[in-house]
Amino acid sequence: MNSSITIARPSPAEHAPYAITYVDATARALRTQGNDDLVALLASQIPVLRELLAHTTDAAAQQTYAPGKWTLAESLLHVADTERVFSYRLLTIARGDQTPLPGFDQDAWVPNSRAAARSLSDLLAEVHAVRNATLALVQSLDAAAIASLGTSSGVPVSVRALTWLIAGHFAHHLDITRDRYLAPSAMS
Repeated sequence: MNSSITIARPSPAEHAPYAITYVDATARALRTQGNDDLVALLASQIPVLRELLAHTTDAAAQQTYAPGKWTLAESLLHVADTERVFSYRLLTIARGDQTPLPGFDQDAWVPNSRAAARSLSDLLAEVHAVRNATLALVQSLDAAAIASLGTSSGVPVSVRALTWLIAGHFAHHLDITRDRYLAPSAMS
């Protein structure tokens, strides 16, 4: 494992314009962490999520914070599914495969996730398993792999950017969970 490699912030040319939301979320999380160790950030996010949801019930996980929004359970599976997609893209590009990679329709995936049939502890175990696989992959990368560039959803994307997107998407959903799902007046 190569845990000493630095994964610097990607340039705007390394990701789609929408991804700046997640790149910025990663930058904020790294500032909060007090260093630029992206691998450490990735490793720390699961314990933060578990602590955040420590007193959340299975029933609360099946609630939304507003009409038309996903349940907390659906949001958690969305995080796992998105990380799988980003990790597959990362793997494909890091291994030198230049096959253009498709986008995915998150809104079509969520209803088919069957989140309502699962316990919160089961959902958290899945998110944790996905993150462990992502960490193993990221820690195996060298500088050349991190700099690799491919195409996803019709735009260039680098392995570096995908790593930042994984951390930033998770950080974004931690904020949503804390600020919307767990806010006292949030559940409907």
